[in-house]
Amino acid sequence: MPFRSHYYLSIDDLSQAKGPVPALSYDGAGPDDLAAAVQEAMRTPTLFERWRAMQADPDDVDPSQAVIDPAATVSARVDDLRIDVDLITDLPMSIVRHRLNLLIGPCWQLRDMRKA
Repeated sequence: MPFRSHYYLSIDDLSQAKGPVPALSYDGAGPDDLAAAVQEAMRTPTLFERWRAMQADPDDVDPSQAVIDPAATVSARVDDLRIDVDLITDLPMSIVRHRLNLLIGPCWQLRDMRKA
């Protein structure tokens, strides 16, 4: 049974927070927009399903990657020119990493992770 984790993330330059596929990428303007986009990506299957539809053979995508956490919460704030993001979810790091990379590319850093 998964346990809730608190992921502490940071983004040094929010203007560079773009995923590799423009149709799936974050396009907001600030920390509140970012928090809302990440929260939606964790709570709903929308981002995953859009990504899956772009694959050469969508039926070959591992269905365990489609898991969501309707209770995930995300907040983001500016801290000394960087954005700090707090994500609380029961999704495993592999899912969190994949969805963050789709949304904002490799510009994020995991600073800490603890049991929530």
